[in-house]
Amino acid sequence: MNAPLLGFCPIGKFVFSNADAVRLKGEIRARLLSWQIPFVDLEGVLEDGLVKDQAHVNAVVDHFRAAGVEALFMPHCNFGTEGAVGMIARKLGVPVLLWGPRDEAPLPDGTRLRDTLCGLFASSNVLRKLGVPFTYLENCRLDDPPFAQGLDTFLRAAHAANALRQGIKIGHIGQRIDFFWTTIVNERELLERFNVEVLPLDLVDFIAQSKDRVRQGRAGYEKELAELRQHAQITGFTDDTPMLHVLAMRDQMLALGETHGLDALAVQEFTSLVDAMGAYCCYAESAVGDRLTIAYESDLHGAISNVLAQRATLGSSPAFLAEFVVRHPENDNAGCVWHAGAPLSLRDPADPLRIGQHWILPSPLAGMTHFRLRPGDVTMARFDGAGDDYQLAIGQAATCDGPATQNNYCWVEVDNWPHWERTLMEGPFIHHMAMVYGHCGDALQEACKYIPNLAPVRLDGDKQR
Repeated sequence: MNAPLLGFCPIGKFVFSNADAVRLKGEIRARLLSWQIPFVDLEGVLEDGLVKDQAHVNAVVDHFRAAGVEALFMPHCNFGTEGAVGMIARKLGVPVLLWGPRDEAPLPDGTRLRDTLCGLFASSNVLRKLGVPFTYLENCRLDDPPFAQGLDTFLRAAHAANALRQGIKIGHIGQRIDFFWTTIVNERELLERFNVEVLPLDLVDFIAQSKDRVRQGRAGYEKELAELRQHAQITGFTDDTPMLHVLAMRDQMLALGETHGLDALAVQEFTSLVDAMGAYCCYAESAVGDRLTIAYESDLHGAISNVLAQRATLGSSPAFLAEFVVRHPENDNAGCVWHAGAPLSLRDPADPLRIGQHWILPSPLAGMTHFRLRPGDVTMARFDGAGDDYQLAIGQAATCDGPATQNNYCWVEVDNWPHWERTLMEGPFIHHMAMVYGHCGDALQEACKYIPNLAPVRLDGDKQR
């Protein structure tokens, strides 16, 4: 699990039952262990491993900082030391989850072991006073579904939010394509407001280095190409050299990612790169996309969208930067999600991998990937905007049946197509959207709580809160 490191910070108080607080702390801790969630606790730091006094703040903060925690879980185990809750959360400055188990009935004599709900009300008020954003998980029993679901959503939200809180680095190969005005962005704002660093990577150098890989290792690439032909239909080439360039381009992109510590790539795509390689390079992007997310056509905001969506899956799905291109011919709530260069792991096993010519651009060159994407639930997301209007469009949907087309595609059915269409048209968004498998829309919406200057916009209207 690619979950953030959790600071497990159980909260107690000098009133109510300390023994019961210790018991509950242990039960919650055992649950985290059984779910294999990485965490750091306060055992050996505080008596009983519980925060019960305002004086505990600095010891807790120092301990969690030294451990490098990326999110904070503050379960209230009998009541709540609200001042300590607020100061620990503010000093650490990481996403915060506030929750407490639902109390049992009073004892036969009318006394109560805990007043967890009351303590949560107090702590939430202090967090608000101190300007600390937090996620609240409803007061429920440890075995109730909302606990597991809420913790999972929080971890996904924190992992996505921390991408921008901690900073990401995008390698930009080439420059913006002249006639794609939709991908004009403000790099200074991205750096200042969202900790996004764009690293320019010279296209001439990239082409030369990729071709040099072929010169030095041609025999190895020829062997790989022969193996690829065993399970892929490759057409449109008069000789092998262009596809060898494509394979080498894959390796060069991965090497740049490792050398520069990149979180994503944005690639100019055409036409200089295509002309120099003698092929469209979509297979290279498909082969890279499972390891390093890629945005096509110099779409830097698309690269950010990919990173956020992918992290919200906790690494269970790579992101594909796709676009809605046409509405379904029969289903009024569906559209075709399409592009080329989709990660290979997203291919429907029933559809063969084909590499051939471009069906839109009038070019004799080949290299375009063609395959249908696998069926399943999906989440779509788009980071976009400028100035004071940066938004993250979020929508959950599912693939559906639809006619065959070319390149990488699937048909996606949404809850209310007119609402999706109008929201995307009237917002600061363009046609490219990150698509990941699984439903993580609530996590992306919650992540925006921890990303200053970014507002969530739900596309699936029934999920709006």
